[in-house]
Amino acid sequence: MKGSYFKRGCTCGEECTCDNKWTFVIDVGKYLKLGKRKQIWRDNFDTREEAEAAAASLIEKIKQGKFHIETDMLFKEYTDVWLTNYIEATNPKPGTVRIRKYGINKFLPYFKDIKLKSITEEMYQDVLKDLKVKGKRNGKGLGISTLETIHVTGRLLFGKANDKKLLNDNPTINAYITRDNDNIINEDDENSQDLPKFLEVEELLHFLDIAHEKGLYMDTLIFYILSYTGMRLGELIALKWKDIDFDKHTISINKTYYNPKSNSKKYLLLRPKTIKSKRVITVDTEIIEMLEKHKEEQEEMISHLGDSYCNKGFIFANFNLHPGYPVLMKFVRNRMARLLKFSELNSQFTPHCLRHTHTSLLAQAEVEIDEIMDRLGHQDDSTTRRIYLHVTKHRRRNASNKYSDLIRSYRK
Repeated sequence: MKGSYFKRGCTCGEECTCDNKWTFVIDVGKYLKLGKRKQIWRDNFDTREEAEAAAASLIEKIKQGKFHIETDMLFKEYTDVWLTNYIEATNPKPGTVRIRKYGINKFLPYFKDIKLKSITEEMYQDVLKDLKVKGKRNGKGLGISTLETIHVTGRLLFGKANDKKLLNDNPTINAYITRDNDNIINEDDENSQDLPKFLEVEELLHFLDIAHEKGLYMDTLIFYILSYTGMRLGELIALKWKDIDFDKHTISINKTYYNPKSNSKKYLLLRPKTIKSKRVITVDTEIIEMLEKHKEEQEEMISHLGDSYCNKGFIFANFNLHPGYPVLMKFVRNRMARLLKFSELNSQFTPHCLRHTHTSLLAQAEVEIDEIMDRLGHQDDSTTRRIYLHVTKHRRRNASNKYSDLIRSYRK
């Protein structure tokens, strides 16, 4: 590894006496798979000796691994390389790939034609701030959680470039997402915690009664299972008859349904969200009897449809368009919206609210938080804990009162 030394713009030859500054160039070979020569340029030296000394010092740092030879790739070129390597290395779920692509697409308008090495901490931080402002202005919902997801993608992108010695500095290392004074307590709202939506027990019973009275085919079973098990909507739709043990009264959850484009035939069955998500849920006799009845009705319809029914063993299957394929998520959401109109309950309730409802009712039944986590398939979940603590606060007050009563009894 050697350097070349010259004065830019100088035509004096070897006996040069002009005031032009000295420059050195070090050729360090080809970079990555691009086939381009990689060179390091430094200029503005008063003498050749100064340029040679600086070049020698830089060459020594490179040899010792103390200096990274930064890439000249543009951001948009690097994202293509990174995403390909990320997928090959981690084998992520389709949903995760979609999230990473979403993050990249949010960064591209800002960085696409800028060299990766030219992106500074200030530039990256300004992008996070701008995304938040634009999210508020255009109403597209770039809230804190969405920004955090985008920021995770940014950290992965630049972190890998830094690990691979393509960058000397990672611009995301000190970046943060600004929050709107969320540490300041509003006295008017001090007692109102921002809890997720869930139904009180009276509301749930009313909703299930409406499902029974006004529900269409499968409605009652769908919403009873969601309410009585707390399973995720994707887990419900992925259920097959082989997952039901009618004798032991259990439902095995071992997969989830994925269909971002809502194409009935182009869906995927994925492994559960986490290791804890794979679980067996015990249900009561009422749910088992409802499943048995549905199975009989389904078998009659399959017999009637004959070969036009693509029997894949799904419990919640289509019978009109694409018979036998699992129902779409929007099918369940639309069915719930319809029933909410009849019930005159909050129209903002969704199928996922029934999962939160299950949490709250288990807490009211004095089931311990760890048991609830197991039933829901959570390793840990802040939302579940918030619901649990909200519902059980009266129990904590009772515990305090019992402690005080005990102390007072010994003082008498």
